[in-house]
Amino acid sequence: QVQLVESGGGLVQAGGSLRLSCAASGSIFSINVMGWYRQAPGKQRELVARITSGGTINYVDSVKGRFTISRDNAKNTVYLQMNSLKPEDTAVYYCNLVVILSGSGMAYWGKGTLVTVSS
Repeated sequence: QVQLVESGGGLVQAGGSLRLSCAASGSIFSINVMGWYRQAPGKQRELVARITSGGTINYVDSVKGRFTISRDNAKNTVYLQMNSLKPEDTAVYYCNLVVILSGSGMAYWGKGTLVTVSS
């Protein structure tokens, strides 16, 4: 079984910074994708950023230049450095892990951490 434990959410003023962390444990294979999604009240969950085990990175346009995703493969941990935060970044942020094995992907989710950006 795979477990994802997130940390680092909280309340911050607009223009501030937060760093989210997500540590994965369990049956994690070397080929995978780790990422962050978010869900604001009344909105659908959306991809924020993801990084493959090979280092390929994708960001949603709204966070490009402000957020940086990184990972430590030795620790099975993914980070999301969020700078220049805006009130519209307020959401529950979910860690996501997709394990790729024999051509198929299995997705796992963390419980979420709340990020609130005040104006």
